[in-house]
Amino acid sequence: MVRKPTPEDRFSFGLWTVGWNAVDPFGTGTRSVLEPWEYTSRLAELGAWGITFHDNDVFDFHASDSEREKRVLHVKKVADAAGLTIEMVTTNTFTHPVFKDGGLTNNDRSIRRFGLRKILRNVDLAASLGATTFVMWGGREGAEYDSSKDLNAAFDRYKEGLDAVAGYIKSQGYNLRIGLEPKPNEPRGDILLPTVGHALALIAELDNSDVVGLNPEVGHEQMAGLNYTHALAQALNAGKLFHIDLNAQSGLKYDQDKAFGHGDLASAFFTVDLLENGFVGGGPRYEGPRHFDYKPSRTEGMEGVWESAAANMEMYIRLAQKAKAFRADPVTRELLESASVDELARPTLAAGESLEDFLSDRNAYEDFDAEAAAEREYHFVELYQHAMRHLIG
Repeated sequence: MVRKPTPEDRFSFGLWTVGWNAVDPFGTGTRSVLEPWEYTSRLAELGAWGITFHDNDVFDFHASDSEREKRVLHVKKVADAAGLTIEMVTTNTFTHPVFKDGGLTNNDRSIRRFGLRKILRNVDLAASLGATTFVMWGGREGAEYDSSKDLNAAFDRYKEGLDAVAGYIKSQGYNLRIGLEPKPNEPRGDILLPTVGHALALIAELDNSDVVGLNPEVGHEQMAGLNYTHALAQALNAGKLFHIDLNAQSGLKYDQDKAFGHGDLASAFFTVDLLENGFVGGGPRYEGPRHFDYKPSRTEGMEGVWESAAANMEMYIRLAQKAKAFRADPVTRELLESASVDELARPTLAAGESLEDFLSDRNAYEDFDAEAAAEREYHFVELYQHAMRHLIG
């Protein structure tokens, strides 16, 4: 019997997830749309800890200042009453037609200036609600035609925009960090910053890189054939894993946004293993929310919406239990040692060893028996198989 989720799990959901009415490029919505506070209260009943939202999930793009404030305060009131944390707020710069060529990298300078103001306005909103992360997904920052963009200028404008937002956060003294969300394609044919590696490279060039990190998503990595657990690991290694988006993807398709674990189950197991147990040899840990960015299937009604929301949390709890049992198993420890997994954390050069010392060590090269070393076995398959034993029971 799997336990129920509790606030200690720090599970959070975007209001755009359960709030999606299933419209897609080929069909109109199959569900009615509720008010954002109705989704908020129901998520609390299911055991969620927090919520997140884009500005225009709560109020319309054209909303007046008074209407904007009224609707935001209503969501905040309901969240507070339910004991929910508003842990992340983000800005929609992809739905309105004005952003069809992007917000920060649009060829039209006036639109870039409008987009930046919209973003900064909602940085203020995020801070006022107590959010600690401001995710930036550049879904329209890209191109379909290589002739349409001065790519050098596009990257310069991207850096300029990010530095402006990060600099504003710091100047205002906000307890906020930016989480860039990479994605390779969709809705643009090619989105700038398609992977974690691309985003890390751009972050390293920013003047305000200290408050800019990553918000990797399962489907965004896997729809490009990449390994999500490796993406999390690289972001952790760089000290830049600020937030995560959990869902599921079945191979190289459109962005499916399935419930977590409903795609590559083995990958989901190792993702949870990393998040809950950390690296085998120790190292940085992710301490942030377990945030779900999924979409209830178009085939579901409102009952199915809440069933699928609960499924995300149940799957994570089940995988966490199995991952902890896997790590605690003495057989796992024996196999890890046999595979020398722990040894990878040991520096190749000894403490205080200079390159001159290394080059003079005959055991490292001249007297090293490569043929004998090539005979060793790593037992990687058996180690993986043992993980699968724990996964499937």
